[in-house]
Amino acid sequence: MVFTVYFSDYLKAFNSMEMERWNYHWGCVLTGAKYLYEVTGKAEYREAILNFGRKYVDEHGTIRGFCAEEQNVDLMASGRLLYFLYDETGEERYLKGIHGIMENLRNQPRTSFGNFWHKKIYPYQVWLDGLYMVQPFYMEYERRFNQKKNYKDSVNQFRNVRKYLFDEKKQLYYHAYDETRQMIWANKETGLSPCFWLRSIGWYLLALCDCYEISQDGDAQAVLGGLLKEAIQGVFLYQDKDSGLFYQLVDRDDLKDNYLETSGSAMVAYAVMKGCRLGILDRKAYYEKGARILAALEAEKMKVSGGEFHLTGTCASAGLGPKDERDGSAEYYLSEAVKDDNAHGVSMCMMAYSEWLKMEELLNDEKRTAV
Repeated sequence: MVFTVYFSDYLKAFNSMEMERWNYHWGCVLTGAKYLYEVTGKAEYREAILNFGRKYVDEHGTIRGFCAEEQNVDLMASGRLLYFLYDETGEERYLKGIHGIMENLRNQPRTSFGNFWHKKIYPYQVWLDGLYMVQPFYMEYERRFNQKKNYKDSVNQFRNVRKYLFDEKKQLYYHAYDETRQMIWANKETGLSPCFWLRSIGWYLLALCDCYEISQDGDAQAVLGGLLKEAIQGVFLYQDKDSGLFYQLVDRDDLKDNYLETSGSAMVAYAVMKGCRLGILDRKAYYEKGARILAALEAEKMKVSGGEFHLTGTCASAGLGPKDERDGSAEYYLSEAVKDDNAHGVSMCMMAYSEWLKMEELLNDEKRTAV
């Protein structure tokens, strides 16, 4: 009840906003709206996406604020919405926009082992964030328009992330990897950033379960499903026992300024419940865990002020570099602002709530069938 009222109010304000540019965090909000529309059929969710499309994609398929020269995978994440917009309206501008983003992706620089650079200003770097920003769009393009010919490329990029960014001892993924080992944050021997940041792990979990669903391919799903199981098992080693949520720095509950972070906790809830719905994770072992994280977010992170609901506890932003700033230390991650009603937290709660609704619908259908 609280979430549904909050999301409705949030989208009303969202629809009236004039955003400077096409970006991934607004795209995540609307991806959450898309998932909620799929399960509820409420027109307000669909209309928010259509409104966004009308504002940001012109008749030629040119996307306002999309700068190809940046070679920035973050700008590609919202491209996923164009598939929905085209399916719903049949308007050619959205199809043109899809092909335009794909043309940019074809020219995206890569590491020596084949993974996309995160951005032009982050050369030879692979970030967990980037898997979510580009791989679901890439896989859907391949399924719709290219007979899945480049699925192997996508799957190999996930495999490389497992190879280069996973810590066997901790069972967690580092935020980023610098192939050149030149960045201030990069370990000179391993190329890895120093910390396990919750939201970056969350991006990776989302990428795995979304690409699993999109691919409709047994070979790809075998790899992606296996990686998701392993990553989920790892992150649950660090779940806060009292709240059921997860810390900004996942494995550092010993740090005084560490805190239970909203967006990343919602990402874990989403991935767990979606993994159960898709049959990747065992329902008996995991579904209740995912649902309890979502319930804890509503109980612990939703506050009332001035007669309005506010979602609290979201890290507003975090990254690495591009020069000597943002050194990847624990002190850095804990110095970033914590905001209310931040798009990262809102969008991930929308996604997690949509998965809870889908799973409850599925479970009810199974009960009716059994009777």
